[in-house]
Amino acid sequence: MTDFTHDQAPVTDRRAKRNVVILVAAQAILGSQMPMIFVLGGLAGQSLAANACFATLPISLIVLFSMLSATPMSAIMQRFGRRAGFWLGSACGALGGGIGALGLLHQSFALFLVGSAFTGVYMSAQGFYRFAASDTASEAFRPKAISWVMAGGLFSAIIGPQLVKATSDAMVVPFLGTYLAVIAVNVAGSALFLFLDIPRPPAPHADAPKGRSRWELLKTPRIAVAIICAMVSYALMNLVMTSTPLAVVGCGFEQNTAADIVTGHVLAMFAPSFVTGHLIARFGVERIIALGLATLAAAGGVALAGVDVENFFVALILLGIGWNFGFIGATTMLAGAHTPEERGRVQGMNDMIVFGCVTLASLASGGLMNCSGGTPEAGWAAVNMAMIPFLALAGGALIWLVLRPAEE
Repeated sequence: MTDFTHDQAPVTDRRAKRNVVILVAAQAILGSQMPMIFVLGGLAGQSLAANACFATLPISLIVLFSMLSATPMSAIMQRFGRRAGFWLGSACGALGGGIGALGLLHQSFALFLVGSAFTGVYMSAQGFYRFAASDTASEAFRPKAISWVMAGGLFSAIIGPQLVKATSDAMVVPFLGTYLAVIAVNVAGSALFLFLDIPRPPAPHADAPKGRSRWELLKTPRIAVAIICAMVSYALMNLVMTSTPLAVVGCGFEQNTAADIVTGHVLAMFAPSFVTGHLIARFGVERIIALGLATLAAAGGVALAGVDVENFFVALILLGIGWNFGFIGATTMLAGAHTPEERGRVQGMNDMIVFGCVTLASLASGGLMNCSGGTPEAGWAAVNMAMIPFLALAGGALIWLVLRPAEE
C-alpha cells in the first residue's frame, strides 16, 4: 500500500476506528520494547558505568534523543505521512537494540549509550501514535481514539517484562538476549504500518493559511497549560520509574521483583485508558488532569511511607494511574487547541518540551537515587520529595486556566 493523498471526503469514524486498531497493535508490540529497556537500562548502565551515579544515563539519553527527534520527526510526518515516520522510528529502534547488544557484548558503556540514542528516536516516533489516532477522528471520537491507542500500552506492559524474564539471562552476557529481542520486536511490529490509512497532509499552497507561529502558540493559554501538565505528568512519572529498579534491588529485593513492580506500574499506566476518554467526555478534560496530578502526589506519599514491597507496588501503580489521567488529558486538551495547518508545528514543539523535561528528570533520577543520602532508602526518599514543586507548578497552572475569564 502507498500513502494516501489528501481528499475532500468528510472525516468518518469508521476510518478512524480502523486506524485505532492498527495503532493499538503497534503500541502493544512495538511499545513492549520500552518497558524492556526501562527495566534493564539502569541495571545494565550500573554494570557498565565506571561511576554508579551515571547508571541511569542510558535512559536519560533515550529521552534526550526522543526530545531532539520530536521536531524533525513531526516535520517528516507532516511532509511524508505518518507511515514514513513510524517506519523510520522502528528502524532506529532495531538499530538501537543492535548497538546496545554490541555494547553489552564488548562491555563498552560508550557503545551502549550510542544504542540508547537510536532507541530515543524510536521513542519519539511512538509518541506520535496518540496524535495519529486523532488525525481522522471526529471531535466527539477524538478523546476516545487517543485513550484507546494509549490502552495498547496495557499489552506492552505484559509483553515487555515477560520478555525480560525470558531473555535477560538467556545468554552468558547478562541482558544481551533482551537487546537482541528488541531487534525482533521492531522488525515484526513495523509490518503493521502497511495497513495504516491516514491521509498524507496536502502540500501547502502559497496562499494557504500558515497558522500561528510557535511563540503565538505558546502564548495561547490552553496550549501552554496543556504542555505544562503533560510535561509534569511525564517527567515525574519518568523520574520515579527510572529509579525504581535501582531502589528495589538496592533495598534487598530480587531483579524479578523489580520487573514485577514495573509490570504493575506499566499496567496501571495504560489500563485506565479504556475509560479515560469516556471520563474526559463526561467530566471535562480539566477535572481529569487535576485527578491525575492528585494521584501522582498520592504516589509520592506512599513511596515516602516505607520501602516494603507493598509500598513499591502501590506507589508505582498510583504513579501509572496519575500519569494516564494527566498525560492523556493534556494530550486531548492540546489536540483540540490548534488548527490542522498548525499540527506539525505544535505537536513537535510539545514533544520537544515534554521530553526535554523528561530528560532532565531521568538524569536527576540517577543522581538523586545513587548520590544523595548514602543509602538506597535515602535516595528513594529524595527522588519522591523532588516531585513536590513540579506538582505545585502544574496544579497552579491548571487552576489559573479554569479561573481565568472566558475569551470572547
